[in-house]
Amino acid sequence: MSKYLIRHWISADFIAEKIVDESEIEFEKNNLKYNSIPDGTFSFTMVKQSNSINRSTYELYDTNIRDSS
Repeated sequence: MSKYLIRHWISADFIAEKIVDESEIEFEKNNLKYNSIPDGTFSFTMVKQSNSINRSTYELYDTNIRDSS
């Protein structure tokens, strides 16, 4: 029986949260310094029912490595 790989391209809203010391924020300039962009140190929670599927594809899943040599 053949196997297929299914991919969904999804858009969703997430909340990224992290607790930091006050020394990591410049309050006068409203600057979050190194925390301006969420990274792996943040905790992510997806907002319920905020997702939408933009595109879906499927292709035959082959477990053999394709070697062109």
